[in-house]
Amino acid sequence: MQDFVPKKIFFTKGVGTHKDELHSFERALRNAGIEKCNLVQVSSIFPPGCRMIPKSQGLKSLTPGAITYCVMSRCCSNEPKRLLAASVGCAIPADKTSYGYISEHHAFGMTEKQTGDHAEDLAAAMLASTLGIDFNVDESWDEKKEIFKISGKIVRTLNVTQSKICMDNHFTTVVAAAVFVF
Repeated sequence: MQDFVPKKIFFTKGVGTHKDELHSFERALRNAGIEKCNLVQVSSIFPPGCRMIPKSQGLKSLTPGAITYCVMSRCCSNEPKRLLAASVGCAIPADKTSYGYISEHHAFGMTEKQTGDHAEDLAAAMLASTLGIDFNVDESWDEKKEIFKISGKIVRTLNVTQSKICMDNHFTTVVAAAVFVF
């Protein structure tokens, strides 16, 4: 049996608003460009040898109706003035034959930067623990990021985050996703 491992990945985000919750979610997916797919949420491993591609290239690779695997963060509310955020973070090891991590985090009341930093921190911490990098989980993200860089075992971290404040008693949905391409 052949392995079913994605060769490429792209990151996207979106926001949608509507009086119906489901429709606001569909609008967020449309804004992110992935509404035409049958999305299957998977856990958070960045496959060995997987290549990041631009969103524009990734979207061209999608076929309407196709089963499409992704790691997705989603947050929704209809409470006026409520701040929503959804983020996916990613940590990629220096060794391209090893796997990395993708994390998802959603929050109420956290800024886009806070949510993105937290998602990125989660992914880096999971990868660091796998690689045996010693760090203090209670340190600030900036301090941990320096330790990860110095170790030479984590080559890159990133996040893609969407935030929005709810308005007018309509549902607002924010999404962020890492989408796999085969």
